[in-house]
Amino acid sequence: MLRKLLKHEFRATGRIMLPVIGILLATSVAANLSMRYLLDNDAWFLSMLGILLLTAFGFAIGGVFIVSFILMIQRFYKNLLQDEGYVMLTLPVSIHQHIWSKLIVSSVWFIVTALAVILACCITAFDLTVVKEILWGLGELFQELRKLQAYYAINGTAITIEMVVLVFLGLVAMCLQFYSALAAGHSLPTHKMAWSVAWYFGLQFAFQIIAFSLIQILDQINFFNWGIFHPEIHLDAMAGIHIGMAMMIFLTVVHGAIFYCITTFFMKKRLNLE
Repeated sequence: MLRKLLKHEFRATGRIMLPVIGILLATSVAANLSMRYLLDNDAWFLSMLGILLLTAFGFAIGGVFIVSFILMIQRFYKNLLQDEGYVMLTLPVSIHQHIWSKLIVSSVWFIVTALAVILACCITAFDLTVVKEILWGLGELFQELRKLQAYYAINGTAITIEMVVLVFLGLVAMCLQFYSALAAGHSLPTHKMAWSVAWYFGLQFAFQIIAFSLIQILDQINFFNWGIFHPEIHLDAMAGIHIGMAMMIFLTVVHGAIFYCITTFFMKKRLNLE
């Protein structure tokens, strides 16, 4: 059933995100043309048009991020906490599958949005001379990479994978912060959105207090002078990077798991759709 939920979510969100990304790419082409032919034009009208096209491109970049962010919240809110929730929650699907379908789709669209913005910036700056220089630089980089030892190649691949995992988990944790606040706010009979906002800031404040208190406790028991933190232990650069990435991934998982538990608890036990 999770596959069907994902298909439904991608279809529902794609109707909004794909046209928005299309507009972004179209404005990037217009911005490229304006930089080439309009900005330095002697005609006042054409020069002003070039400025307006560049401004539109800037707004399009901000707009695509805003739309993806709002859509992430709107789909969870509308699909599970409003009238559609009466239908969705009667399906033979667990709360966990509902939540994960929203998390996966939202994270994918965040990544696609970032890639679309990078592509749009490349289109805006596209120039044959620049492309030749980039290709030449990539050729030189490839030649240098061939000379590297397997040690660096393996570690570089591992760090790349760790970065991808960390970014994905970070996006999931960010989504869960909003989902938990919405689920908690909609456990109350009235003023649900106002309570959701209050829950969001309350949870953030409580989490920061707990994290700060935990750091203070660990510092008092000299935790940071033990194990890998001991000053006499000398780690090479690669080992330090891997340990640091592993710790950030672990902390991100814990951070997301806390908000995931809050979300599932209120969705299962306290949800009020009236």
